[in-house]
Amino acid sequence: MQMSWTDLSTNIGKIWNTELWKSGEAQIHLSQVVIALTLIIVGVIVIRWVGSRLVKRALSSGNASQNTVFAFRKLFSVLAYVLIVLIALPVAGIPITIFAVLGGALAIGVGFGAQNLLNNLISGMILIAERPIRIGDIVELEKERGRVEEIGNRCVRIRRYDGVHVLVPNSYFLEQRVVNWTLVSADIRSVVTVGVAYGSPVEKVRELLLQAADEHEQVSKDYPVEVIFEDFGESSLVFNVYFWTSVHQPMDIRRIQSDVRFKINGLLNTNDIVIAFPQRDVHLDTLKPLEIKMTKSDA
Repeated sequence: MQMSWTDLSTNIGKIWNTELWKSGEAQIHLSQVVIALTLIIVGVIVIRWVGSRLVKRALSSGNASQNTVFAFRKLFSVLAYVLIVLIALPVAGIPITIFAVLGGALAIGVGFGAQNLLNNLISGMILIAERPIRIGDIVELEKERGRVEEIGNRCVRIRRYDGVHVLVPNSYFLEQRVVNWTLVSADIRSVVTVGVAYGSPVEKVRELLLQAADEHEQVSKDYPVEVIFEDFGESSLVFNVYFWTSVHQPMDIRRIQSDVRFKINGLLNTNDIVIAFPQRDVHLDTLKPLEIKMTKSDA
């Protein structure tokens, strides 16, 4: 026996109006849930589209920094999502007061199962508000160093100098020691150490080290280059060259240090100044003289 259209529509109507939850006079039906979810999904899509348009317009205008635009977008998204939920539920016929009944169970679930999630979410808001780290900053953690690419709801995405991405929980930046190389300025002081042989003309060495750093185009001219005669080492006269440079990538400072070392090596070789290497004197303490025998091999 085939089902008629009337019976089919009646069954669909029953499923559509299926009661999912009831407490006193408050009721929630399947139709209300479907309508609410549809409105929320459409609202999220619209919010993301509007948010991306606003970000592109703000960045293209050049009136706001990337970090300001990012903070505004996060705040706009959170407020818009909350507003969408508050609008979608009454439109679907689901009273907001229904959550007061579910509040106790929800609070217990959040307390036990979502402590880390809430901790990282709140920490992310604090990071955006206080800005101890910003998008584009170069940060150094325990064994990681890289550029901050995104501050998310749960974690911060860092791109290391080798291209690997590291995800760090937001709470880490508030609870642990973090070195931010570019918090106030991108200018960073660097040092290159070199040891020359004893007997080298130290004033000439100082002159050549200054020249090697001054001639590099990425060494900042806003700060003086300093050469410090650091120490009389075991096998060398130790000099440190201090200079400032503007860092925009984690590898920038290493590249500049390498270039300065190449330049120093070339200048010292040209002027016949020897870069020292480790030397050791060996003393033999014996009870009787050593017997030395010289032999000549036949060719």
